[in-house]
Parts: sequence; C-alpha cells; structure tokens
Amino acid sequence: MSASAHGNDFLWWRDGVIYQIYPRSFADANGDGIGDLQGIIAHLDYLNDGSPRPVDGSTNVLDADGCSSSLGVDAIWLSPIYPSPMYDFGYDVSNYHDIHPDFGTLEDFDHLVEEAHKRGIRIVMDWVMNHSSHEHQWFVESRSSRDNDKRDWYIWADGRKGRPPNNWQSVFGGRAWTWDEKTRQYYLHLFLPQQPDLNWRNPEMKSVMFDELRFWLDRGVDGFRLDVADAYYKDAALRDNPYRLGLRPYDWLNHVHDWNQPETHGLLKEFRRLLDQYPERMTVAEVTETHAMEYYGEGNDECHLVFNFDLLRRSWDPRAFHAVVQSWEDALPRDAWPCQVLSNHDVTRHYTRYAAGRWSDARAKVAAAMLLTLRGTPFLYYGEEIGMRQARIPRAEIKDPPGRRYWPFYKGRDGCRTPMQWSAEPNAGFGAGKPWLRIGPDHRQVNVASESSDPNSLLSFYRRLIWLRKATPALQRGSYRSLVRKPVGQMAYLRETPDQAILVCLNFFSRPAILALDPAAMPTQRWKLLLSSVSRETDAQIGPRVRLAPYEVCVLQAI
Repeated sequence: MSASAHGNDFLWWRDGVIYQIYPRSFADANGDGIGDLQGIIAHLDYLNDGSPRPVDGSTNVLDADGCSSSLGVDAIWLSPIYPSPMYDFGYDVSNYHDIHPDFGTLEDFDHLVEEAHKRGIRIVMDWVMNHSSHEHQWFVESRSSRDNDKRDWYIWADGRKGRPPNNWQSVFGGRAWTWDEKTRQYYLHLFLPQQPDLNWRNPEMKSVMFDELRFWLDRGVDGFRLDVADAYYKDAALRDNPYRLGLRPYDWLNHVHDWNQPETHGLLKEFRRLLDQYPERMTVAEVTETHAMEYYGEGNDECHLVFNFDLLRRSWDPRAFHAVVQSWEDALPRDAWPCQVLSNHDVTRHYTRYAAGRWSDARAKVAAAMLLTLRGTPFLYYGEEIGMRQARIPRAEIKDPPGRRYWPFYKGRDGCRTPMQWSAEPNAGFGAGKPWLRIGPDHRQVNVASESSDPNSLLSFYRRLIWLRKATPALQRGSYRSLVRKPVGQMAYLRETPDQAILVCLNFFSRPAILALDPAAMPTQRWKLLLSSVSRETDAQIGPRVRLAPYEVCVLQAI
C-alpha cells in the first residue's frame, strides 16, 4: 500500500464496499434464462446511482427514514464471464480475451465499464490463471504432440510403473492426473480433468498470460480477484505429498508440494509491478487461510487484499468472530489491509447458516453490521442485502458439475447461486425466460421491491449501514480496538482516526444484555447515536455498562 493510502483521500479498494455478482444469476435482459451483462447494466442504479459521496459526516443523500434508493457499493466483482465450455461454470476458461456469448459481447462489456464508471462503480474481474479449459487452443496444441511448441505450457509427466506420476489428488475428487492416450503421458489438473494446470515455470506462457491481463487493464478493468492464487506453482520434482488423517482422499494428504510453493510469491510480485503501471488497480487473493498473510508480500508488494475466509467458517459465536478478527489484526504485515467476507459463490449463504427462526432477520442485521464496521474491505455477495436464503436444489436439477464426483452425498453449490430476487413477479423479476436455475421459494416475500418500501427491512438496514460507512472516515480507514477481551454474547470495539472515534456494540443473542466496558479505554462518555436496530435516544451517556436490546446493533460517535 502506498503511503498516500493512509491519507484523507478516498481509496476505493480500501475504503469502499465491493459487491460480488454471479453473472448467470443477477439479471437476464434478453429472456434466455441466463443472466447477462445488459442485465447488470440495467440494475447499476440499484447498486450505486452516482449520488455524491457524503463528506464531514453528512448523510444528506438519505431520506427521512435514513435510506437511499441506491445500495451505495463502490465496486462490483464479476465471477468469470470469459468463453468457456462451463464444466466449472466459467472457471475453465477457453479464451482469456473475449466474453462468453451467454453474457454478451466485448462491446457490452465496454458499455458496462463506461456506465459503471459514470456512477463511481469500479469493475473487478475474476482472473483464473492456475488452469485453463481443456478446450483452450493452448491446451489443444499442447496435447497434440510431445514436441509441440506449447507442450511445456502445461504440466505433463510420465507415469510410475503404470501409475500416475505421484499421489496428488484433485480438489473435486479422484486423481489429479489424467492419462492422454495419444501422447502417452499424464497431465496435471488440481481441479476437474477439463481444467488442466498451466505451467508457470514456462517464461513464454507467463509472458502471453501477462499480455492477456493487459488486454483487460487497457479496457478499464480496475481490479482482479485471483482464483486459487496459492496454487500457481507446483513442486518442480513432482514429489509425493505426505499422508495425514482426513475425511476423504484429498484430505488424506498434506499438500506441501502441490500448493503454496515459494516461487508463487515471485510471480505475484511481477503481477503487482504490472498493475502498478496503471492508476488505482488492485488484486484480491483467494488463498488457504493458513498461508494468507504471506500473500501480502514483503512491504505489501504482492496482493492488495487477501480474503479472510476464517470469518465465514465460524458459527454464530461472538467469541469465535472476535478471535478471528484479533488474530488477523495481530498477524497482518505492516501497512497491509484486511478483507472481510461472510458469503460467496462457494459456500452456504450466511443468512441460512445463521438463521434462528423469527430472529433470523435480526441476526442478519448483526452480521451485516459486523461485516461493514470491522476494519477492512467488506465484500458482499449478491442477494445478501435482502436476506436471500440457501435454496434446496433437487438432485435431478443440480447443475454444479464437480458434484458428480461426490454422488450421492454432494449437494453442489447451486443453492447459493440461485437467481437474484428482484420482485414478487414470476421468475422473481430476473427475466422473461425460464431461469437456468430454480428461483428461491421465498421470493414473494424476500425481494428488492418489497424491501425497498419497508424502512425496517434488511435491505433498508444495509443501505443505511453502507451510506453511514461512506460518511464516516473512522469506519472506512480507522484503527480497530476491541473493548471486550473475552466476549460471551456481545462484541464491542472502537474504530478511530485522529479526528473521529466510533463505538460499535453488537448483541448476538435474543436476550437483553449489559455490556461491561473498561472506562479507561473509552475516549469519552458522551456519544451521538448514528445507527441502532432498535429505538434509542439520539445522544447517550456511555459509561462502564452499556444496555443492549436483543440482537441490537448500536453505532455511536464520540462527541
């Protein structure tokens, strides 16, 4: 992070809110049942209509109920939209410099970038460079013969006494090696056989892939989410992984030779130097939690952000959330910036994970407040703001291809990828055609249209939170200090800049609570109420004990 990143200027990837869109499921403009780029363009004003950013604590963009018609996000991350045979729904790329016809054209993409930038929305693309599709022309040439110029662009090896080259396993089940009868060798794929791994030790392949990256940078793309960034390099000698205890064959191995190789960091430094040639570009890395801190680099010269997946793997327990946040705060390299996330396209939606009957919406508001007030860049997953539930997809309708390796136990990831629920109309307002995946059964109650008109809805709460964050420098870039060392049912923490102190109190349970705080740690006892999920006085005297209503969110500013 540059020195200016800690100044007063807004820096979108640090101070903003990033919203993940699964393009197949966001909005269908042409009626074919598949979401597309024109559908995203049509809903940009919902995400951010370009309203002026609040300054000096002003929230004059909000109406009398503290809401805005715009969610107010600062960037959108698009899951893969490149040409692909869709064995893994776009994470098997067959052409890195075009758009899949299901989603539109390059002209549609340029139009999206233009319209998004008009509204102050940055564009983050999913960048898949551990593997390509087996239908990519590079791999077609690579497997054509052993002496092809692109043979070494992928990882090929001879077997061992009629068996694969080593004991490596695919994440999706089965061996990580597939035999190619024509050339009499195995090729490596850490995921599906249709996703052969690229060989980053080949300088020609690396140079061409960097040119592909420049293609999108020159089109105005602002950032990249790096898919499985800790898998790019593999052990040069292809040594066996040592064994350990685990639930399935992949977990029986300690992945010391197929993941997290030291050469990866040199590649990411080169990647960062390329991005730094363009103003305000960023990367966010998907890596294994145990190695996450390493991917910020030395002096933050690798990835700008690294997802904190530890947070989304915790149950509804403030002690667990507190422990994760504090461990990251303690371990982060100097000048590195956290990145918080509770849901994405690979995991059960957190509304469902944290559901508690009639209290489910209240819990969702607590989760939203935690995500949007902790130190770090928050990533929201589409539909999270309206409380979309994890859908139950009948086995006969499962689309997620990797699931076939786990039949009959694997349920796929389709349940968190169902179409966005815009209204109570047929197909939930997603589009005119039959959606590619079934609509959630609760769409008549849980949708944007109905929640937009309800000041007490989850959507209205998200809007208030995001616009409050935009108006509050301490919530964007302030320091973090926990006020409860061993939380039992509540969390309380301070977000501070030299000019502002914000107190956040969260009650995680359905009973009233009295939260004991250390008076010596408080900058003042006089506070102005900025946001509460229940009715409160506008000013409050906060001393050693703070009373919280069931599942209350309370955000206050020192005065």
